[in-house]
This record gives sequence, structure tokens and C-alpha cells, in this order.
Amino acid sequence: MTLLRFLDSLPPGLLYAAIAGLAALESVFPPVPADTAAAFGAFLAGRGRMSAWAVFAVTWGANVGSAAAVYGLARRYGRAFCRSRLGRKLVSERVLLHIERQYHRHGTYGIFLSRLLPVWRAVVPPFAGLAGLSAARTLLPLALASGLWYGVLIFLVARLGANFDAVLATVGRVNRVLAVVALAALLGLAFALRRRLKR
Repeated sequence: MTLLRFLDSLPPGLLYAAIAGLAALESVFPPVPADTAAAFGAFLAGRGRMSAWAVFAVTWGANVGSAAAVYGLARRYGRAFCRSRLGRKLVSERVLLHIERQYHRHGTYGIFLSRLLPVWRAVVPPFAGLAGLSAARTLLPLALASGLWYGVLIFLVARLGANFDAVLATVGRVNRVLAVVALAALLGLAFALRRRLKR
């Protein structure tokens, strides 16, 4: 609880900046605890130290902004990287073509659903850029999914979170369930891709 008391003592402007930074980093480095940062901001909002709307705005804006930047970089430079020696080792041309077909086929709702799942959140923007999906088709479902996830999380914690340890435990349980769903989806995708490549 010492860390919690220390964070609680910081000025709100610094806390908003930290939440925005963590939410932005999640699109680049998935293990960053953006959910925990947003939940902490919502917890402080529930105690009157911060504004729940401001916590949502900085979390959502930073998360979508960084995802849009990753998407833009992948769309502009991703193909050239995939043709390089290192790129060919990471993603073969056949796998890339398969991913591109799937994105064009299931793009909008696939991006929306994937963006709700831990770990997959960071995978969505670069591969959508590599697949050449339009900005509207990529960023609209991405922004809606991020808004839904962080909106529900912040609203519930701000309204119901009296004990931050209980809040963290609940967020952890929800993320573990979503991680299992994401892993099952990944295994299913790998199995389907393997069968298709064999054919």
C-alpha cells in the first residue's frame, strides 16, 4: 500500500500524464499495465481526486493515437521490412498473403473483437497496416473497441471500487479469462493456417 499512497499523493496532472503514457505504450509493448493505470485513475476519480471523464479521455486518446501511429508506420514501411532478410525470417510471404486475405475478409469485426483481448490488442494495428486496410476500416473499429473496454472499466471502477486491491484482483481475473480466450483463438488460427498451408 506504500506505492498506492505515494501515487495518491502525486498531483493529478502528473497522474493523467502517467496514465496516458502507459495507455500509449500498450499498443507497442503489450505487457505494459495500461488497464491497471486506467483502473487506478478511475479509483481516484471515485474518491473525488480525479475526473472519470478525464481519465477516460486521456486513456482512450493515448491508446488509439499510439495504435494509429503503429498502423500508419506498418502500412508505409511494413512491406519493405517484410521483404528484407530479417522480415522474411519473421513472416514468410505465404503467411503474409494469408493474413492479408483474412484481414480483408474479416477486417472490421475481427479488429473490433481482437482489440478487446489482451496481447492481441498490440497485434491488430501493425498487421492491419501490412494488409493494406484503409484507415477508416482499421481505426474506426479499433477506436470503438478501445472506447468500450476502457469506458466500461473506468465507469465500473469509479462507481464500485472502494478497495483498490479488490479492483486489481478483479481486473486481473478478467484479463486472465480474456487471455485464455485470446490463446484459444491464436491456437485455432495457427491450426487453420497450418492446414491451409499443407493443402
